[in-house]
Amino acid sequence: MPLLDVRNLTTSFHLRSGVVRAAQNISLQLDRGETLGIVGESGSGKSVTCYSIMRLIPQPPGRIESGEVLFDGQDLLQVSEAQMRDIRGTKISMIFQDPMTSLNPYLRISTQMIEAIRVHEKMDEKQALSKAITALEEVGIPDAASRVRSYPHEFSGGMRQRVMIAIALINDPDLLIADEPTTALDVTVQAQVLDIIKERQQRLGTAVILVTHDLGVVAGTCDKVQVMYAGQVVESGAVDQIFYEPQHAYTQSLQKAIPSLGEKNEALYTITGTPPDLAKPISGCAFYPRCPYPKIKGEEGDPPQLVERADGHCVRECGHCDRSKPIESVLAQEVTEAAE
Repeated sequence: MPLLDVRNLTTSFHLRSGVVRAAQNISLQLDRGETLGIVGESGSGKSVTCYSIMRLIPQPPGRIESGEVLFDGQDLLQVSEAQMRDIRGTKISMIFQDPMTSLNPYLRISTQMIEAIRVHEKMDEKQALSKAITALEEVGIPDAASRVRSYPHEFSGGMRQRVMIAIALINDPDLLIADEPTTALDVTVQAQVLDIIKERQQRLGTAVILVTHDLGVVAGTCDKVQVMYAGQVVESGAVDQIFYEPQHAYTQSLQKAIPSLGEKNEALYTITGTPPDLAKPISGCAFYPRCPYPKIKGEEGDPPQLVERADGHCVRECGHCDRSKPIESVLAQEVTEAAE
């Protein structure tokens, strides 16, 4: 039985301007010790999916419409709020996207870490402080015994992110959800942050969901990948399948748009257009207007289904585009036309 089994999770936001279908029929599975990468453009539903798993969607206007989130066999959407509070921080923890806004600027780091410990463990303040210092040392913060009494603004961005990781891991959760943990960090600090997560994962068998825009990070750290677009999973599979055998045009386009360090004799590829407005009904394939393949049918029709092709590799194909040519030649022609 997988540690986490999400089945057909659908979350919407009911606004005055309409209903925003932020995550539609999301399904995923994750075993202990595995890392799942969720990638896609901003607004594709990555963070909403994670907040839904944690039941942190603001209600209203948000609403988890349907689905199941089975964690260790228990449906988190059916438990009480008191039970969910016990699960958060002990069984499941989350590293939020912006450490500066996630940490309370008016409270010392020690106060915030001690609270995270004492809410879930029977421990006096002195014991909790000692555990907090140890947690900071484990994530590489120098002179942790004195720095623990600092305020968030006295830390750099990388150090604040380390504090967030320490808080998330301080109670040894079974599942860690990392929402853009390396955003706005330089490459060196980014590598250090990922190494910290990986080391704890190997030592404790923690399962990790890594939300990121960086496909390079995914290739180096993840076992499985889900590619999201317009609130839907358009392709999923093992990391080698996604990177070496991408099937969906969106996945192929994302990979083509990765900047290369070597010399290039052509313009950098960019995906034309913008993602669709999720407050409006989408007919057919959501990626159809931006798809680089030649169109052979109109975009009207039923939404394409996510179909398993082989060995757990699933793809959502509409069949409205001409896939006879390899994607490399199609994208190269598009780059050439854009340059002209």
